[in-house]
Amino acid sequence: MQQKNPNRVSVILLAILLITILLSVGMGAVTIAPMQTIAILAKQAGMAMHASFTSEQEAVLTIIRLPRVLMAVLTGATLAIAGATIQGLFRNPLADPALIGISSGASVAAVVFIVCGHHLLAHLPNIISMYALSLATFVGAFLATLVVYKLSQVNGKTIVSTMLLAGIAINAITGAVTGMFTFAANDAQLRSITFWALGSLGGATWRTLSAVLPFMCIPLLVLPAMSKSLNAFALGEANAQHLGIDTERTKRIIVLLTALCVGASVSVTGVIGFVGLVVPHIIRAITGPDHRYLLILSALAGAVLVVVADLLARTLFAPAELPIGIITAIIGAPFFLYLLLKDRKFQRV
Repeated sequence: MQQKNPNRVSVILLAILLITILLSVGMGAVTIAPMQTIAILAKQAGMAMHASFTSEQEAVLTIIRLPRVLMAVLTGATLAIAGATIQGLFRNPLADPALIGISSGASVAAVVFIVCGHHLLAHLPNIISMYALSLATFVGAFLATLVVYKLSQVNGKTIVSTMLLAGIAINAITGAVTGMFTFAANDAQLRSITFWALGSLGGATWRTLSAVLPFMCIPLLVLPAMSKSLNAFALGEANAQHLGIDTERTKRIIVLLTALCVGASVSVTGVIGFVGLVVPHIIRAITGPDHRYLLILSALAGAVLVVVADLLARTLFAPAELPIGIITAIIGAPFFLYLLLKDRKFQRV
């Protein structure tokens, strides 16, 4: 494939993202036309437009759909940029927050907090309890990332098979722990645990959005600044050091930031797999492997993918809602098998 101009691709992705946002907030049991959406938002901003809309449409847009779509944008962007960053750190295109156990580490921390956290929340101030779940999932994601990273490193080199096996082991362990806490959970907790396992944006509100916003925005702003270091990592850690990169400090920052954004997204949406695997591959094929463009464009494309997936989850079997994790798995699993078969053919050659 002939590689495209990154600036042109970014403009196209921004346009597609705006279109998908307008479509997503307008489609559902209550239909809201794009001009009505713009008029409602203009009213919220203190401006007047001639397009008419009902109070029901205004309430549905501002209370239900808008926070959900914004959460989809942030979740897709953070998962995609985390996937692109981890692939650069491990120097392997098969690395993904869900495949190597990072999402599962965050998810099991959320499940433990759901079942046992009410004892802790009773003794915490409201402002701290608001962020408690996000902090718990961050710790789970960070520990999973650290274990995978340590196990996959041998003499400064990443062993791909070890990385994938470590991810399988973490997924198995977290699955067992989740099973134990599921057994001990009450009915309300069981519904929440099912939500984490399948992934959904149905719980997105302005409150939850504001709770995770700092944890998502900080990595989205800082990780693109690591692009030059990730480009140097592609040459190997020894060569990166010769180029003046503090490799250990860079690795610590990347691990912390990816764990932070994955943990924050899982704390609200549950496990949404394959976004961090599929999106960076597509962007890399279009614009090349330069992380200066790959990270930002992956964030934009990831936002588009999750907004579209959530729209399909809401509308395909309306009024029932399909878990968004099923949609992304249907898209991502065949793509992952394609990558494995492609890598197998390459190794034969």
